[in-house]
Amino acid sequence: MHYVISDIHNDNRRFCELLEKIRFSESDHLYILGDVFDRSSHNPNPVDLYFNIERLGKRCDVIRGNHDHWLAMYILEYYALPERKRSKIAPYSYNSFQLLQERLTPVDLQNLANTILSWPVQKSVKVKEEKYLLAHAMTSAPGVIKVEDYYLMGTSWNNFYLHYGIAGYISVCGHTNIDDGRIWKNRKENLYIIDCGCGFSSGRLGCMCLETKEELYV
Repeated sequence: MHYVISDIHNDNRRFCELLEKIRFSESDHLYILGDVFDRSSHNPNPVDLYFNIERLGKRCDVIRGNHDHWLAMYILEYYALPERKRSKIAPYSYNSFQLLQERLTPVDLQNLANTILSWPVQKSVKVKEEKYLLAHAMTSAPGVIKVEDYYLMGTSWNNFYLHYGIAGYISVCGHTNIDDGRIWKNRKENLYIIDCGCGFSSGRLGCMCLETKEELYV
């Protein structure tokens, strides 16, 4: 089976619980639609979360989210400075950088940043004769190239995109929790928004199976 999740936001516990709930196996594949890092204050564990994602190997593809991108750029900016100047730059806005620094070396952190920046901003896949577009905030038709912020942040959720999606494809995105902790879909059922508020104590980590459209939550 092929599963999609989004916006884990440092919550390794929920991520592991979800893999157990779906009984993720050697024959399954997982797509993570960005925002692996940042935010969670009730259960933050970005290091183990990243290692657990890496252990899935070729069974997992990660799409870059805006929080992942911000973290990577901060890491590279921070370590590009001479050590005496690092204390003078503004601290990172979220908790990930400090938590990563406690357990990873500067070389490990820079390698992580470069790995994050290698994650694509959109991926096209075909499952059971259905064609999918996967991105963090918004998708675009193949061959229509947008600036990175379009995929990372969206364009203020314009109504045309929400109503009509991308013709000929089923789009799946995260980024914004628009249905109070549940996966949202438009009337055409060609656009799914799967950010369910993980990273907040009141939120959940949502997952959808592409073959069956079954929804699962932890």
